[in-house]
Amino acid sequence: MSLVVTDTLEDERVEFTADGDVTLYVCGLTVSDDPHLGHARLWFHADVLHRWLEHVGYDVRHVENVTDVNEKITARVGERDEWTAERDVAETFTASVFDAMRGLNLKRAEVYPRVTEHVPEITDLVETLIEKGYAYESNGSVYFDVTAFDEYGKLSNQELDALEAQGEPDERSEKRNPADFALWKANGVSETAAREHAKHDHGAETPDGETWDAPWSEGRPGWHVECSAMSTTHLGDTLDIHMGGRDLVFPHHENEIAQSEAATGEAFARHWLHVGLLEMDGEKMSSSIGNFWTVPDALDELGVNVVRTFYAGAAYRSEQALTEETIAEAEERWERLSRTYDRAVEALDSTESRAKAADDDLREAVATARDDFAAAMNDDLNLREATAALLDLTDAVNRHVDGVDANDADAAYDYRGLREAVEAFDDLGGAVLGLQFESPSDGDVDLAGELVELVLDVRETEREAGNYKRADELRDALREVGVEIEDGPDGATYRFE
Repeated sequence: MSLVVTDTLEDERVEFTADGDVTLYVCGLTVSDDPHLGHARLWFHADVLHRWLEHVGYDVRHVENVTDVNEKITARVGERDEWTAERDVAETFTASVFDAMRGLNLKRAEVYPRVTEHVPEITDLVETLIEKGYAYESNGSVYFDVTAFDEYGKLSNQELDALEAQGEPDERSEKRNPADFALWKANGVSETAAREHAKHDHGAETPDGETWDAPWSEGRPGWHVECSAMSTTHLGDTLDIHMGGRDLVFPHHENEIAQSEAATGEAFARHWLHVGLLEMDGEKMSSSIGNFWTVPDALDELGVNVVRTFYAGAAYRSEQALTEETIAEAEERWERLSRTYDRAVEALDSTESRAKAADDDLREAVATARDDFAAAMNDDLNLREATAALLDLTDAVNRHVDGVDANDADAAYDYRGLREAVEAFDDLGGAVLGLQFESPSDGDVDLAGELVELVLDVRETEREAGNYKRADELRDALREVGVEIEDGPDGATYRFE
């Protein structure tokens, strides 16, 4: 069965097709705040799509942008002493985004292009649109003429006559049509950003924001044109998959299609996949509303495996609610998977695991789990059913392990069956769903390290109190159990002998 996805442009389920490498572009964040679980829901589903495509044999070229030029960013200048310019704020939250991505065990994209490093490509694209008659200059700003692109509205299914005005109120006197959108804005940040900055009362004058020279004026790129320039620069004129949140269908993605296809004459993306919103307290999770849970805080409380298992509980195209019940379900599901994985590894590596022992039911369950998992993933990335296939495998593994009587000298574990089960958990749960399984021995090493750190803390307390004899005794005790301590200017370090 081939992969079937729900394509927003076609407004139906379609078979995924690609020639050679798959090019995947994901609309990234505007780096004006710490990322929260609503942002991370898109990351997770893009990550699993990337992983599944690689699993079935594609090479994936995944690009995700960073929007580091935006009025929301300039509005925060002066909020901290070190934030004296737009780039200071952007750098802070870009680092926060990358830390969150690593914490969530996301595969790295091929590149993470930033707006600030692609202004030449943006101005080239704007010049092309002007030359082809799709855009016009007005008072130093440049706008896209939506009436010049015959297929405008095809993604969001909107009629041109019914569209409301786009952009800031101060732009309307410059535009031919209210629905035209800015490709380039003369001068600094908008009046809206200035008002937002003043509302925060940062004690600083409203910053102009960074500007660049262009043929029309010194100014700043429009939001929509940035993604068209960055995606085509790194992935070519036509993308295989363009992915983003459902709230970006209009106007952002609609405008991307118009300006990109007007400039190149080629289809901008073969498939459009949109991820539903994450809801908390009955509303969309949003920094502006204040109903959000940051990624670092969620990881600290739940751990990466519970967070990823939670996201796998709902289809990417639907909304998902973050509640005590949905978190509890994710915790229970991960506990079943983790506990069974540990039992399977322990049994596999035990002396009771034999080459000639055979449990046909276990081996058949592994094959069935792989088939059911693949069918679910190819069915529009049905992660809930894919996870259910792994949970069914846990039942089979536990039946097998429980069925071996430790008091029976002739009883034995099916080595081959258990090995295949562990490999299935690693291949499907680990490599595809991005869960991080640990064998019992891995956990023992982690626990030992935590205990050593605890003893070193006690030893340092004794040294600070002048109890050097007791501190030496603790060092010697660790040495006796194979832990070598080295004192240095930055404190004690250790290594296992």
